Amino acid sequence: MNTVDCFAQSYAEARQKFLAAAELADLDVESHAHPMLGRDGEVLALDIVRDGPKDAQALLLISSGCHGVEGFCGSGIQIALLRDAGWRQAAHDAGVAVLYLHALNPYGFSWWRRTTHENVDLNRNFHDFSKPLPANPGYDEIAALLVPPAWPPTPDVAAAIQRLIAERGLGWLQAAVSGGQYTHPEGLFYGGINPTWSHVTLRHVLQEQGRAARRIGWIDLHTGLGPSGHGERIFACRDDAQALVRARAWWGQEVTSIYDGSSTSAMLTGLMWNAIYDECPQAEYTGIALEYGTVPIMEVIEALRGDQWLENHPEIDAVALEQRHAIKRRMRDAFYTDTDAWKQRVVEQAVQAARQAVSGLS
Repeated sequence: MNTVDCFAQSYAEARQKFLAAAELADLDVESHAHPMLGRDGEVLALDIVRDGPKDAQALLLISSGCHGVEGFCGSGIQIALLRDAGWRQAAHDAGVAVLYLHALNPYGFSWWRRTTHENVDLNRNFHDFSKPLPANPGYDEIAALLVPPAWPPTPDVAAAIQRLIAERGLGWLQAAVSGGQYTHPEGLFYGGINPTWSHVTLRHVLQEQGRAARRIGWIDLHTGLGPSGHGERIFACRDDAQALVRARAWWGQEVTSIYDGSSTSAMLTGLMWNAIYDECPQAEYTGIALEYGTVPIMEVIEALRGDQWLENHPEIDAVALEQRHAIKRRMRDAFYTDTDAWKQRVVEQAVQAARQAVSGLS
């Protein structure tokens, strides 16, 4: 199998390859159409493929594109797995059904954004919105610096950011920026004040596909943190000692956790996998985010800042088209390394993690 050929240069191409891989595997596709169109006028959808019986007691979810542009990596991995007859047979033999969720946030994937069309970070959007939302005083303090009036930032803004890093550390900045915030709708890592389309649609899928399972595993594919090409296995469950023991039994002692500070990720709020506990309460749940490194963290943050500035200024005219293209290219490159070696490496790690999950579930 040509692993590199599993990856695409656009959402439309990625979706076409995913649908073709499902057809080749003789699997049905359930498509949930998004209300918006893509960058090239294409239809957007969350596409679901189930490989295994509806009444399987063990179910493995493999999802891509929670953070839109990160779908370039996740989609390629899903297509590689669908084309891998050996992997599919191993899951069948173990009695594990596999549910592929392609492009949880298709709008962000198509438009090269990390957020949904509501400018919401889907992985900060899973709250009970009838209750008070978490405060993030660190973000409040630096909101105006993160997304300034002009781009590139003025020297004063750049100097202020550097002073904060010198005084409080890069870890403080990462936590303040990425932890999730609910008071700046035109800012970064905004968690929203209502469930997004992707949030609601995912809950429906979990209700329809997960209620028969007694054991559920989940590998949610992400990019943007850590050393280039390395897939960090980040514990993606509640702060539950037994679940962490299970995750490390399945995926190895290198599984990290936001709860004990071992992960490159900061402590986060409103995480997507919270929905499992609500929609599939009958199941024992074990999950990880498989987080692949791309570029250094400050380059990721700079790309996000520029992209949010661009989003906040739709009036940008043709004179600035070159700047627009540069900002969008930087955004994609921050979350997707378009080299053969990187693609091969991420697929190899994903196949290993998927096989380990099947072993654990069985």
